[in-house]
Amino acid sequence: MFILIFEQLMKMFFILLLAFVCYKIGLVDQNGNKSVSNLLLMVVNPILIITVYQTDYDPSLVRGLLLAFAAAAAAHVLGIIISTLIIRPKSSNDYCIERFNAMYSNCGFIGIPLIGSVLGDTGVFYLTAYMVMFNLFSWTHGVTLMEKKFTPKNLKEGVLSPMFIATLTAVLLFFLQLKIPAVLLDSMNYIADMNTPLAMMVAGFSVAQADIRKMCRNLRLYYTAAVKLLIIPLCTIPLLMLFHLPSEISMTMLIAAACPAATTGTMMAIRFKQNYTYSSEIFAMSTVLSVVTIPLLVWAAELVL
Repeated sequence: MFILIFEQLMKMFFILLLAFVCYKIGLVDQNGNKSVSNLLLMVVNPILIITVYQTDYDPSLVRGLLLAFAAAAAAHVLGIIISTLIIRPKSSNDYCIERFNAMYSNCGFIGIPLIGSVLGDTGVFYLTAYMVMFNLFSWTHGVTLMEKKFTPKNLKEGVLSPMFIATLTAVLLFFLQLKIPAVLLDSMNYIADMNTPLAMMVAGFSVAQADIRKMCRNLRLYYTAAVKLLIIPLCTIPLLMLFHLPSEISMTMLIAAACPAATTGTMMAIRFKQNYTYSSEIFAMSTVLSVVTIPLLVWAAELVL
């Protein structure tokens, strides 16, 4: 699996590199980046989730999904504990930005294409459990971090997000065994296939906006990236061992946790008037470094899971 993960990440990296060049030469601007990001978040990802659940009912799949929900919830709680203990308020004025980016991973934009290519639709099926937990935690604990307070309105926005609604719709269709007409499903599959290239294009546009020289000199960025890409995923491995999960579920949860910082971190920083430039730098740094760290973590996990 190490080779498969590395090869897929390299393919994704080349798409990211192309997007980087397109932004630098002015072929795409910030408005274009925002439009592609919204298209991916509001249309492509939700449709992909629905198509993944268009499969025959299987008790083993249902049992695996429930286990994935439990493991995903535990992994998020573990991430909150670790990021809170390691990233202290005294160490940085932007500690809330660092904690959010260390805690929440890009399990949608990066996780879906990566897991889909290695573990197939079944892996993406289990990944939806992690994504549901991501939405619940990021719109409760995450918003509390950014805004320094929690309100029911923020939770409502998370529950009404396109990904959350799409997941609930997909689960309902799955349990009721309601099948989408073949012609419509084929069209949806074409749209779902756009996920990987569009996700990496968005990542490339974001990296292109960062000041690369400034990033490389900021040691604090390396520290936060290490917490996100190494410390939390490594601590997740023994947690997954406690659950005694099938290897397919364990690997899905680990890869989701090992993904780079979520684009949601920068969006939240903009929304709640935090240092969004610093957040985008953490996103860019962790995205580039994840090409190396994710295959290494998968290799280590294969030895024990």
